[in-house]
Amino acid sequence: MAKLTLNDIEVKDKKVLMRVDFNVPIKDGKITDDNRIVQALPSINHVIENGGLLILTSHLGRPAGEYDSEFSLKPTADHLATLVDAKVHFAEDCIGEKADSVIAKAEFGEIVVLENVRFHPEEKKNDEAFSKKLAAHGDLFVNDAFGSSHRAHASVAGVTRYLQPAVSGFLLGKEIKYLEESINDPERPFVAILGGAKVSDKIGVIENLISKVDTIIIGGGMTYTFYKAKGWPIGNSLVEDDKVELAGELLKKADEKGIRFMLPIDSVVAKEFSNDAEHKVVDEDEIEDGWMGLDIGPQSSIAFGNQIKAAKTVLWNGPMGVFEMENFADGTYAVAEALAEATNFGATTIIGGGDSAAAIKQAGLSEDVSHVSTGGGASLEYLEGKELPGVASLTDK
Repeated sequence: MAKLTLNDIEVKDKKVLMRVDFNVPIKDGKITDDNRIVQALPSINHVIENGGLLILTSHLGRPAGEYDSEFSLKPTADHLATLVDAKVHFAEDCIGEKADSVIAKAEFGEIVVLENVRFHPEEKKNDEAFSKKLAAHGDLFVNDAFGSSHRAHASVAGVTRYLQPAVSGFLLGKEIKYLEESINDPERPFVAILGGAKVSDKIGVIENLISKVDTIIIGGGMTYTFYKAKGWPIGNSLVEDDKVELAGELLKKADEKGIRFMLPIDSVVAKEFSNDAEHKVVDEDEIEDGWMGLDIGPQSSIAFGNQIKAAKTVLWNGPMGVFEMENFADGTYAVAEALAEATNFGATTIIGGGDSAAAIKQAGLSEDVSHVSTGGGASLEYLEGKELPGVASLTDK
């Protein structure tokens, strides 16, 4: 990534505006998973330990462009104060007098957390006047919010028009490094595992990776669109009828390029979409009417696991089944365990955020893989080969 980073600039006696991703789950005013805050700590500590005044900006949830106490960033400021050796101030707005007065009172080596930028509709519109007001808080800008970098929003990209240098934080740099190297310079064999409900969500990823990987493994609800393309019965399984022809073309393209394209060889099927539903294991071409596929079967878990454990680079985006339901989580957990084993054997293993990150955490294996991305949507767009506005707008080296 040929962009300036925190290591390239001097922060002493500078007001540093940093975009972080503090979009964390909060219940009854308490944070239930602080991973995104913890991941930002290296950049945060670097600024305050080197004598900068750090001003943090973030979104939280999806407020309707106005103040909503449910989405206040105050709990994240309180929690951050327990994680750093510095005073943490909270401003009740991200612009205007409420922000300016708090920033004016704060000292170098301290932190100001600004209120949720999405309380202003101008944030998502990438409004120029709003961007300029945010930019006026700092002497320089740091983007460490990979999870928001696919959005051309004011606090992500807009501020860079008025605040330079604009540099990458350590988390953003780490995310891009893992994804960039895995895609453009992988140690082989390179295996991509793609799951989730819909083929349409992963078309761009498959098309971009099909010329880069050695093996593509498919799981989740998108399996059955590919099954239908092969003429196999899918019963009541999820299917995107308008994508069946495309699925067939992707299978053909993989075959022409000599890419191994692995579909599940068996499925766990159920009578209805419920954890307590009657369920059984059937082969790939034996799903009967009235039954729906909700997980890959045990033979698929073994076959996929063997491919993963033989790989040197593995990228995983999307669960293998409805892992939120205990009876249909085995396939996803089997993939997670194979990834942990592959890592132990020396492979680079990358979890592409979103449901995959939730799944590997649920399996208790987050610490046993090389990298778990903090950004689902951003990872997906990067894997599609799209330019991320939050990265493109940073200052070139």
